[in-house]
Amino acid sequence: MTRLLPLVAALLLQPLSAQTAKKAEPDSPIKIAARAERADAIYRQGEKVVFNLAVTDSGKPAAGLVEWSILKDGLATEQKGVSELVDGKAVATGSLNEPGFIQVRAVYRANAKAKVAPIFGLGGAAIDPTEIKRSLSVPDDFDAFWDSMKKKLAAVPVEPKLVSVKSPIKDIESFDVTAPALGLQISGYMSKPVGAKPKSLPIILTVHGAGVSDSSLGGSASWASKGFIAMDMNAHGLPNGKPKQFYADLYAGPMNPYRYEFRNDREKAYFTGMMLRLIRGIDVLTAQPEWDGKHVVVSGASQGGYQAIAAAGLDARVTFFAAGVPAGCDHSGMLANRIAGWPKIVPVVDGKPDISVLETYRYIDCMNFATRTKAAGCFFTVGFIDATCPPTSVYAAYNQLNIPKEIYNDIPSGHSHSQTARDGMVKAVMKYVGK
Repeated sequence: MTRLLPLVAALLLQPLSAQTAKKAEPDSPIKIAARAERADAIYRQGEKVVFNLAVTDSGKPAAGLVEWSILKDGLATEQKGVSELVDGKAVATGSLNEPGFIQVRAVYRANAKAKVAPIFGLGGAAIDPTEIKRSLSVPDDFDAFWDSMKKKLAAVPVEPKLVSVKSPIKDIESFDVTAPALGLQISGYMSKPVGAKPKSLPIILTVHGAGVSDSSLGGSASWASKGFIAMDMNAHGLPNGKPKQFYADLYAGPMNPYRYEFRNDREKAYFTGMMLRLIRGIDVLTAQPEWDGKHVVVSGASQGGYQAIAAAGLDARVTFFAAGVPAGCDHSGMLANRIAGWPKIVPVVDGKPDISVLETYRYIDCMNFATRTKAAGCFFTVGFIDATCPPTSVYAAYNQLNIPKEIYNDIPSGHSHSQTARDGMVKAVMKYVGK
């Protein structure tokens, strides 16, 4: 499935290397806050959006100026201006004549001749977000392609290997789980309450954002303590429980470019294998005798949100999913003059996208996975100033869903995924399973 497999195997035999820690940047006394005047930060097309700007210096209102510019979901526009601070406050205005998102970017000057401070404030607003359209249609052979890949996976015997490990939570039993898939194996920690009765527990599969790490034993045990058969599965089939440096070396070395592997080949593309591993993880979980036979939840943020949507679109056993600031949305966004979501996989040269990559990733796009799910419900989160997984891309996928759905608009957040958003995902899952 990927040429990374022999590289990862080779690194297992190498000693761990030391890495130099970066020196932390000193915190600036200048703080710039920016927020849409309207509480919900949602406007209509062509409507004037007012952003309130506030600048403080060491906690006190600053004097001087703010230079501001309006971005269309990160893309520059001709809307810009300079506003004088009055008691540390000023306003900026912008608009958009199409569904989407705008942000204001504000920088500070002590006076007209002073240099721009090396910090900025960012605020966002939505423009008719539920009217954002898809940038490309679903490929005609989308289902045929994935059916063929799932048949190849099904031909690989599941044959899970469960190794008992000490659980961090009392009355929870935990296992280090591996199982073969296509190319890379799956690898995760599975946990469940000790003595659970047959057919008594819902399933939750938690999946990871971008990067390289092992699975979370604490995460799976925590969900098990809430009454689930829970598996936290790392994205790459890596062995669990290694020193942190082991995973850091992988990410700094052979696995750093994993997202670009075979990006012009829909069968060999790294994310194709990642999505098939989700199905194999669900194979393992649904084989557990304690499964209630009704509830299968998949949850994750960023790349994990990408996986959650894909799992729901590819596997009819998924009955609910939670996708926080999901990646993998609207890979073809540049065709609609939008910024694509992470991993921004399609190269654009002189304004023209690489057609071979563009065509490949139509098959691995959350806009298209979303059209296929029959889940009973889902919960999304979106950051209004997220530059990694832009809010327009998230809504481009969210709007394709034809199931009960809910989205939490995390207005002041970027890709950091606020605690309120994370709590919302947990509450949505618990509400769905009736706990």
